[in-house]
Amino acid sequence: MRTTVHLLRHGEVHNPTKILYGRLPGFQLSDLGRQMAKAAASALAEHDVTYLVSSPLERAIETAQPMSEQFGLPVATDPDLIESANYFEGMRVGAGDGALRDPRNWRVLRNPFRPSWGEAYRDIAVRMTRALYAARDAARGHEAVCVSHQLPIWTLRTALEGRRLWHDPRRRQCGLASLTSFVFDDDRLVQITYTEPAAHLGTGAGRGA
Repeated sequence: MRTTVHLLRHGEVHNPTKILYGRLPGFQLSDLGRQMAKAAASALAEHDVTYLVSSPLERAIETAQPMSEQFGLPVATDPDLIESANYFEGMRVGAGDGALRDPRNWRVLRNPFRPSWGEAYRDIAVRMTRALYAARDAARGHEAVCVSHQLPIWTLRTALEGRRLWHDPRRRQCGLASLTSFVFDDDRLVQITYTEPAAHLGTGAGRGA
């Protein structure tokens, strides 16, 4: 029995102050982000999607809406799909910004392999694997879409590909509104593919994932 679970990263978020928004409430899609969500839905228009589930954060649920309308499916939510926890949530953390230069924050930067500033990679991998299998079981013989966030999706992919979990964030292959798709024969994972249906709209901007 062939089942495919698509992990969809949300579209661009309206974030004029360019903070790391993480799990903070109130961060919704920008106009570009809504276009990205529609592009992702269009890319799956001819697919057999029977189950749709999202992270509980607003930007993810908004990204799921075009899928919901296209396939006539309700949007379930799964807390296992949520963004990773991060000490720097609500701060500016780009190059030259204050949060990383402040000595009071250096203590949380001591171990990049865990990482010490946020949810452990292994914990992210465990909950995301649980969410993946739950979606697979809900869509047996068909396809499911799970809307989540960059770091959780990338951590899941690297874990199931048997690679180390710590990494350079600049090297993640998980663009805005991208689809990382996991194909199963019965319970056995047989293929992982990656596509960017919204790439023609641009790379987007802002902080957080």
